[in-house]
Amino acid sequence: MHWLGWIRFFEAAARHQNFARAAEELHLTHGAISRQIRQLEDALGVALFERRNRAVFLTEAGRTLHAAATQSMELLAATAEKIRIAAPNAALVLSCEPTIAMRWLIPRLSRFSAAHPDIPLHLMAAGGAIDFAASGVDVALRRNDFPFDPRWHTRELAPERVGPVCRPDQARTDLGDVPLLHTRTRPDAWQRWARCAGAGAIAGRQDAWYEHFYLSLQAAAAGLGWAVASELMAADELAEGRLAAPLGFVADGSAYHLISPVPFADDPRRLALLDWLRAEAEGSHAARLAAPKA
Repeated sequence: MHWLGWIRFFEAAARHQNFARAAEELHLTHGAISRQIRQLEDALGVALFERRNRAVFLTEAGRTLHAAATQSMELLAATAEKIRIAAPNAALVLSCEPTIAMRWLIPRLSRFSAAHPDIPLHLMAAGGAIDFAASGVDVALRRNDFPFDPRWHTRELAPERVGPVCRPDQARTDLGDVPLLHTRTRPDAWQRWARCAGAGAIAGRQDAWYEHFYLSLQAAAAGLGWAVASELMAADELAEGRLAAPLGFVADGSAYHLISPVPFADDPRRLALLDWLRAEAEGSHAARLAAPKA
C-alpha cells in the first residue's frame, strides 16, 4: 500500500474523528477505512487512534501525524491550484445555493460579465457542504447554517436579513389576521424572525406549508399569505413592487459567505468575484432601504 493512499484515509478519519463519516466522504465502507488505518498503524508500529466505546480519538502520535498531513495536503492543493489557474482565460466555477442563484445571482450575472469580460464564470447550483477536489468547483456561495470545514478560506459577503413579506395590497393587514406561509427548508423561520425582531409569539389565522423557500415567496406574491423572506432573495420583487415588507428586516445572526479551498489572495479572479458580490449585496440592501414604504 502506498503511503499517500494511507495518509488520505488517515487524514479524513482524523479530521472527522469518526471512521463512518470518513468512509462516507471517501465513498467507501466503514470496514475499508478501518482496515487502511490498521495497516498504516502496523507499518508505523504505533497506534494513531484510541478506540473506546465505539468511538475513536487521536493519540499523541495521531495528532502529530494529522498536523503534518493537513499541512502537506494544503500545500499540495495550493500548488495544484496555482498551476491550474495559470492557464489563460480559465473559467471560474462557482457553486451557489439554488434559491439564491435563481432569485438573486442569475439576474445580476450579466453585470459581472460586463465588468470582467476576461473571467468566464460557470455556475453550478448546489447547497450545503462541498468537496472542492471532487466537484471541480473553485468557490462556493453558502449561508453559514452548517459547520464550515476549518480548512476552507471564507469571506463574508452580507449578513442574512429576514422579515415578513406579502403582496402590497395586504401590507396594512394585522399579522394575526393573515395566513402564515412556512417552508420545510427553513421550518423555524417565523420563530427565528420573531425572536430577532422582539415580536413575541407569532400566531396567524392559519398555517400553510411549502416544500422550498422560493415557493413560499411565490405564494406570498400571489396573495396567499405572508412569508418570512431573505432580503436578498426578495430584493427584485421588493424593488419592483411585487412584494412589500411592512415590518422591515432584521439580521438573524447568519450570513452569506464566499468559500474557497485556497487563499483568495492567490487568485485575482476570486478577489474580483468577492468584491463584485459584496458590492451587489450592498446595492440590493441600499435599494430596499430607498424603496417607497408600503
